[in-house]
Amino acid sequence: MDVNQAILYAQLVNAAYAVDPTNLANSAGQIIPAGTPAATYEVVTTIYANDLATDMHPEHGKNRVSIGLILQATAANDVVIAIRGTEGIQEWIHDAQFLPVNCPFMPAAGNTEDGFTAMYMSMKTGADAASPSVAKALSTLPFRKPVTSLTICGHSLGGALATLLALDVAVNTPFDPTVFTYASPRTGDSQFVAIYNHAVPDTTRIANRVDLVPKLPLPPLYEHVLGLYELSSITLVPPAFLIKPDIACQHILTSYLFLLSRLTGGPILPLKPECVP
Repeated sequence: MDVNQAILYAQLVNAAYAVDPTNLANSAGQIIPAGTPAATYEVVTTIYANDLATDMHPEHGKNRVSIGLILQATAANDVVIAIRGTEGIQEWIHDAQFLPVNCPFMPAAGNTEDGFTAMYMSMKTGADAASPSVAKALSTLPFRKPVTSLTICGHSLGGALATLLALDVAVNTPFDPTVFTYASPRTGDSQFVAIYNHAVPDTTRIANRVDLVPKLPLPPLYEHVLGLYELSSITLVPPAFLIKPDIACQHILTSYLFLLSRLTGGPILPLKPECVP
């Protein structure tokens, strides 16, 4: 894995996090710096979805939110789809039902988790729910240059949504996606995983071994796709936590960026102050 690439894509996911979820204005035209040294990306469109519905707050599933960005490099032809997570992931963990449903965009692809699937099916390139889905819109978006590569990346719930989107894109569009996920939960069953691994082999699934979210939902109903790149927030010699041993601190994207940057030999990206051990 190219660690610098992983950091660049995580920073673009951070740009999606920087958008207020309730802000439904399209960020098209905004310039985003990412990477070391920083490259610049122009937002082509915001991605919208219904928020994650949970047992604690089922009404969230009716709220339209900003969930991600589609960007194109200003000095190159590559396109990136960056998908953020949601606070609802904590409630999803507590709900612990993880009901399987048929994969809706490819009937032969087994089962996927119902909450993730419902949110994925609501993902559009416009704030109006009648707008085209992300996969269907890709060929019609106003890219400034011909698209030579497509990378799909996401953190937490966004990792699950990125996984679903990558398979949808791979089997239903002309694009051949590369995928980077961070702290992604399991998304589908063994049949889904087998189809995904065949259709989207260029996948890197980054997980902090102390993070709870990538361990859920549990097998055998759900399995992980291939491509694991494991990080550790614990040192053995001397034994110490690099990140505060807290569920949220071990999971948030800034902590993943901190751990990845430690591998580059360059500047270390900071933890949130509350996550410093």
